[in-house]
Amino acid sequence: ARHRARLASGSADHFTGYGARQVLDAHPARLTDLLMDRRRRSMVRPVAALTKADGSLTVPARVYGAARKLARTPYRAGLDGLAELLLHRRFEDAGGAVGASLAALTWARPGPAARWLTGEALAEVSVRLGVGATRPGPGPGQRPGEFRARAALARQAADLRILEQAAEVRFQRLHAPFLDNQVVRACRALPEALRVQPGARADILRTVLEGAGVTDLPAGWGATSHATSAAAARTGLRVAADELIALFDTPLLAQTGLVEARVVRKALRAAADGEALPLDGLADLVSLELWLRRLLARRGTCWTGTPARARAVPSGSVTPERALGSGSVPGLP
Repeated sequence: ARHRARLASGSADHFTGYGARQVLDAHPARLTDLLMDRRRRSMVRPVAALTKADGSLTVPARVYGAARKLARTPYRAGLDGLAELLLHRRFEDAGGAVGASLAALTWARPGPAARWLTGEALAEVSVRLGVGATRPGPGPGQRPGEFRARAALARQAADLRILEQAAEVRFQRLHAPFLDNQVVRACRALPEALRVQPGARADILRTVLEGAGVTDLPAGWGATSHATSAAAARTGLRVAADELIALFDTPLLAQTGLVEARVVRKALRAAADGEALPLDGLADLVSLELWLRRLLARRGTCWTGTPARARAVPSGSVTPERALGSGSVPGLP
């Protein structure tokens, strides 16, 4: 009866558009690849679109300067620069399309949640970046834009795998056609001069659908817009603000020294009130905190193999105690 009710309520298969932006769109760092190939003419339309969105006549010079700087920066120097930014807690707010594009014209950049980490955690990451800079980086034939695009696609695919596992717990199946192997290979064959053009994703999808016989698409279909998803995220944050703030009363992340509870609570309140903060960074903190709590809840309740093998859930990973910044001193009533 339970399965009949589930099937009657709707299908268990869900098709999503995850990965479309990473597969079809060109990463802003691809402008550096075009500059290195001496194809400046292909940069005219995307730079003109950024200029129109910002309204400043200095945008072309800023974009060209950032692309030229990235083209002359080795991979190791890029990691050293990122380590310096983290060590001194220098985070720039990438506001608008121009700011986001300029921030992406680097080998690497701080993550969205980095601004809320403690100084000790950032210093540790900075040291690890310094050690990693001595390892071999991208191959001699790989350019910055290609490297950044592959990294963005790999991260999106990894996030989707986690979402698929979470959905399967509720007997639901997610399908992401844009992350299919054949689709990814076909999109990688598209010329970069085409993909960097404004509205390229909609034009490509329209062409594909017309080849399949679908021609009556509405005007504006496939246009790139972050407004809808951002509005939905802010609405969800505003509705669940009290629960999220309570989640960080005594967070496990604070016990590990990664964040301070009061700093995260302050950021959640500010974001719920409409302040322009990176919501994806807050989502990363919330998801990691929930994962840690789930890990502790499963301790001792799952099969961990034979006694000779290490436990799947170690018993000494995190010990619940009062969090940093919770308003009282550990060990005192």
